Amino acid sequence: MSTKGLSAPREHTDQTRNGKPSRKLDERARRTRGRLGMALIQLIVEKPMSEVTVQEVLNRASVGRSTFYLHFRSKNDLLLSELEMFLETMSTVLSVRREKSRRVAPVEEMFGHIGSENRLYRALKDGGILHDFFDLAQGYFTRGIAQRLKEILGETKLPPDLEARAAAIAGSLLSLLRWWIDHGGKESPTTMDELFHEMVWKGMRHLPS
Repeated sequence: MSTKGLSAPREHTDQTRNGKPSRKLDERARRTRGRLGMALIQLIVEKPMSEVTVQEVLNRASVGRSTFYLHFRSKNDLLLSELEMFLETMSTVLSVRREKSRRVAPVEEMFGHIGSENRLYRALKDGGILHDFFDLAQGYFTRGIAQRLKEILGETKLPPDLEARAAAIAGSLLSLLRWWIDHGGKESPTTMDELFHEMVWKGMRHLPS
């Protein structure tokens, strides 16, 4: 399965008579999407993605077929939504919480989360989906790291090749993640965070003053 060419999930917004979104119904929709996502993740851990049917997802999530198709076009669409939501959260969390450290990515948090969900990682790998996950992650973390460098360095110290550096750092992060999982995740997430950021800032030493 490839996520390339899949469109983003459709947003379904319930409205009140005056045309404004209904908060109660929006919250209901979020809960429904959350149940569907959790059901799909559980199923692809249990068996290959190709063997999972939409009906199985519906049964496990206790959601009707018509409701499913208000939000998603297919199980692939649902999986893409789950991956993007995770990556959006991880790639922006340091900026969102306005962390004052010099970390450019939440390595400790991300490695800890993915390490605890190792079966899911293996399921994505066995299903041929892992490459698509890393393609998505490259884009999200390139943008998130560029933003963090702006926050840490300030506008006056930004390198002219900021986007290229951010892309290279994001690639290094994902390579480190692959290495860590493939070698059994023996080093702690904290150790990997320290190693990653040591490499990042060594590579930034020759910035113009």
